[in-house]
Amino acid sequence: MNIIFMGTPEFAVPSLRALLEEGYRVIAVVTQPDRPKGRKRVLTPTPVKVEAEKHGIPVLQPEKLRQAESVEVLRGLKPDLIVTAAYGQILPKSVLELPEHGCINIHASLLPKYRGGAPIHHAIIRGEQVTGVTIMYMAEGLDTGDMISKVEVTIEDTDTTGSMFDKLSIAGAELLKRTLPDLLAGRLQAVPQNEAEAVYSPNIRREDEIIDWSRSAADIFNQVRGLHPFPGAYTLWNGDVMKVWACANPVSKESGDSPASRKEVHLQGASAAPGTVVNSGEQGIEVKTGNGTIWLTHIQPAGKKAMDAAQFLRGVKIPAGTVLG
Repeated sequence: MNIIFMGTPEFAVPSLRALLEEGYRVIAVVTQPDRPKGRKRVLTPTPVKVEAEKHGIPVLQPEKLRQAESVEVLRGLKPDLIVTAAYGQILPKSVLELPEHGCINIHASLLPKYRGGAPIHHAIIRGEQVTGVTIMYMAEGLDTGDMISKVEVTIEDTDTTGSMFDKLSIAGAELLKRTLPDLLAGRLQAVPQNEAEAVYSPNIRREDEIIDWSRSAADIFNQVRGLHPFPGAYTLWNGDVMKVWACANPVSKESGDSPASRKEVHLQGASAAPGTVVNSGEQGIEVKTGNGTIWLTHIQPAGKKAMDAAQFLRGVKIPAGTVLG
């Protein structure tokens, strides 16, 4: 059984390890080309490449997989199965048809919900309480192939996209271990997706990052944790970008929304426009939204490092009445 593994970020690494731990023969890894990173623009290999090289697995990094020469290289390897996980390029039909056992993908959502490039971000931003991983046959459409197996994973109120990446990458690797023996033995029946239930999750755009204070406190809470740790939500303060890395849960008892503060908010913030600071201090910065208020607890003003909002306020005043955004 010759397997080619295709993946790029940390999310894919546990699945590659799972194949190796289970004794499958991974004859090659395909990943995105090295890219410059950081202020010094150092050429950096992908996490999957680093892991593959630890095990002495040949690595291929085509800029465009669909180019004829790339397809011919894969054809020459005679794969029996291709396993992909967050590879970052759509596989052309010429590649999908190569392996006898097909091409399967480990997708970080419960398909057909959240097809596309940012399923974890969008699941949190939309306030989902459950997401998961689906293993599916790849098709020419975007995440449209027949589903083979699924596992559900709970999204806690304390979860961010970063923590869910970790949880789902492990869940995906474990699901791959359980699925492959039955799949290769022909004991699994793939199920078509219900197109009527399909939801798309496109890559995050710059305009998705700005906080719209007219939305509810719950929506903003979900947006901030859905964009943490990358790319981050932001607002404007004194005309400069101020990243908002964390907010207190507006419905939690630990949110800082004590009876005393609620009274103060009611008096000061009832008529304030969304985006208006109504309180600030050791609990952070409390801002009026379209429905309720929310405490900003971790921020990053322009030109500074990310820090606790209370710590920032010990040196800088953001008085009530200040308007953000």
